Amino acid sequence: MVRPVTETFFASPQISAETMAQLAENGFTDVICNRPDAENGPAEQSSEMRKAAEAAGLKFHFHPLVHAKLLETDVIAQQKALIEGAAGKVLAYCASGNRSTVVWGLGKAGEMPASEIMEKAAAAGYDLSQLAPMLG
Repeated sequence: MVRPVTETFFASPQISAETMAQLAENGFTDVICNRPDAENGPAEQSSEMRKAAEAAGLKFHFHPLVHAKLLETDVIAQQKALIEGAAGKVLAYCASGNRSTVVWGLGKAGEMPASEIMEKAAAAGYDLSQLAPMLG
């Protein structure tokens, strides 16, 4: 289930390779896999997902996020650069979409009011309230 966080950034739980064509048809240009390969079976490995994304005409970015590194500035900056470098809509996915949304929110700290970041995340089904002190 793809959830809009902003007009151009979307988060989702694990998707299938078959979803890539639908994403392209719906105006997505980039897919960010935030799920480490160790969490997935063979069909969801980043190499398989990359093949499906590229076959659908999408750019695929493998940026695995583990909970212990979610707050690291280089991890946040890399995700932010991937999102900002996209030509169109971006889908970032992990197990639930939460890690993807957390890193998006931290990347927006200082650019958007913390309340707006939390509202956008909440509207997509993600609770970032515990990050409020870090968001601004």
